[in-house]
Amino acid sequence: MTREELESRVERVRQELEEASAGRYPIPKLIAVTKTHSAEEILPLAEMGITDIGENRVQELLTKLPELQDRFQIHLIGRLQRNKVKQIVGDVCMIQSVDSEPLAREIHNRALAAGRRMPVLVEISPAGEEQKGGVPFEETEAFLKQIAPLEGIEIRGLMAVMPLTEDQDYLDGLFARTRGLFDRIRDKNLSGIVMEELSMGMSGDYRLAAAHGATMVRVGSAIFGPRG
Repeated sequence: MTREELESRVERVRQELEEASAGRYPIPKLIAVTKTHSAEEILPLAEMGITDIGENRVQELLTKLPELQDRFQIHLIGRLQRNKVKQIVGDVCMIQSVDSEPLAREIHNRALAAGRRMPVLVEISPAGEEQKGGVPFEETEAFLKQIAPLEGIEIRGLMAVMPLTEDQDYLDGLFARTRGLFDRIRDKNLSGIVMEELSMGMSGDYRLAAAHGATMVRVGSAIFGPRG
């Protein structure tokens, strides 16, 4: 892909996010999902105003980190094994996929050892898909209260991965339900829990996500094009 094509794709996504938000919500932050892409492919995004990228796999992130860490805020957005936390806790700006108490506690311990508090999002499961990570929808508030006392983490909001489906009405309902949960928890002002980020929406559904008030969208193929 040429630089011009990449820039055109980025601009198109931005324009669609602005149109979908329609003045009802702030335009969400665009996080470029960079898995499977080399540092050489990613670096031009910095000159296009992209400040945040999302990586799914720790090992892949570590190979690219020396070239990217001074140019971008890096979010860990994929499922994270506890034994990998120590490898990235000092280098990412946020972990978006916290969905268990043992993982939250490991992040807490490693962050304190590194002298920081790690911003995290709690991943929820809007559709209850067993094969995916995420706290069950109805257990979200209880889980947040369970991990809130951990001083090494800073709970900043929720993250959701929607199912792959062409049923736009179904997706619309899931986005609305997720936004409703976010608003209800935020309005309770629970101790140790800050509801300011709602990360939802990917290449296939970021317009719907923006229409329902996502504060972050995680977009890969709509920027880089499909692989293969």
